[in-house]
Order: sequence, then C-alpha cells, then structure tokens
Amino acid sequence: MKKNILIIGASHGIGNEIARKLNGVHNLYLASRSSANLEDIDATYIQFDAARDEIDTSKLPDVLDGFVYCPGSINLKPFKMLSSQTFEEDMQINFFSLIKTLKSVTELLKKSEQASLIFISTVAVKVGMPFHTSVAAAKGAIEGFAKALAAEYAPKWRVNVIAPSLTDTPLASKLLGNETKRSKMDERHPLKRVGTTNDIAAVAAFLLSEDSSWVTGQVLGVDGGMSTLNTH
Repeated sequence: MKKNILIIGASHGIGNEIARKLNGVHNLYLASRSSANLEDIDATYIQFDAARDEIDTSKLPDVLDGFVYCPGSINLKPFKMLSSQTFEEDMQINFFSLIKTLKSVTELLKKSEQASLIFISTVAVKVGMPFHTSVAAAKGAIEGFAKALAAEYAPKWRVNVIAPSLTDTPLASKLLGNETKRSKMDERHPLKRVGTTNDIAAVAAFLLSEDSSWVTGQVLGVDGGMSTLNTH
C-alpha cells in the first residue's frame, strides 16, 4: 500500500537519493528551496522557505505516513575558530528548523495509522572527533529529541535517527575533493570506503516500510563500522 511521505531537503544529497529510491513506491511530497534535480521524480513539489522554516501545507494530503528531515551543515573547525554565531546557525539549520517544520505537519502525522519519522545525525555524536564541536552539538540535540519524541508518541509514531559517517554528498565535497583526500577518508573506515547516498537511502526506505514496524527510538549507525570497530 502506498504511503504519503514528506521529505524535507529533497533536491540534493541524501534527501534526493531517498526520493529516488521511493519514486513510484509511495506518494511523495518533496520540500526544498529549489526544484533542481526533482523534475524526473513523480512527486508533488513544495517550496520550502528556509528563512522562515515554512512549507506550503496546502499542497499536502490530509494524512502523512512518513516525515524525513535531511537539511544539515558541516562546519569542521577548531573550537577556538568557531564563533558563538556559528553554533547558533548550525543549531538553527539542523535542529530548530526541524522543530518548526515538524510542528507545521504534526496534525497530519497524527492521522496516520502509524507514522514513521526519520532524522539525520552524524557518527560524531557517538564518537568524539576533533573539529566537530558545532555539528556534534546540533546533531546531538536531534538524537535526544528523537528519543523523547518516540517515547511520547508511541505507539502512534515511530521515530528513528540515521547517523552516517562521511558520505559522498555535495555538502562533503571539500573533504573529498581529490583522490588523495578520498583515499585518506576511505582508509579511516573499517569497510575501507566512505558512504554513498544510496547507503543511507536504503536504510531510510527500510525505516519507512512495514518491515521496520517494531523499530523506534533508535539511532542507527550507517557508518562503515566507524562508531563501533577499531581496526587500526
């Protein structure tokens, strides 16, 4: 049975790959600042006002069965080089925008027999890494929020978080800009490669499906073994 799925941040990276994997499988509602890369996907496009964290809910169905929030940031700098404003901006993009967007569709998700919500974190929340203070703080807020939300809305909602390691997306282009950088990043992972958007999208598709109907309140590390294995 087709479900109604809303994906925030669907024009690039992980969000775009999730949309492509679900194309034709579910009724998709794709919200982003631009419709770039969405023309060949069978979906309803919704303008996302990033400045106000608002979407045009008039284009949404009466019931939403899935909600995926993908926008994020990567500010990898020493703590002494990060301003308080940078921390606030990262919290805004990663966490507060999620809250405001979710608030706008809560009533639609409540009408589902059992809605599935997916947020995106990072391996750096579980594994302390230098230069990740800002993004780890913002994504850490998401993980704590997701678990509390899952408890509060069970069994009506299932809420889970995907925590990738470095994934080949436009957001990570500076870290994977040449073969030397990519090879170095590949070697850091026990499985000897960085992630692909398909790696993350496959897990998202599972969490949105009935196959995961007994999974909630989890942070799933899709990270090539980075968070649990030491092979060096």
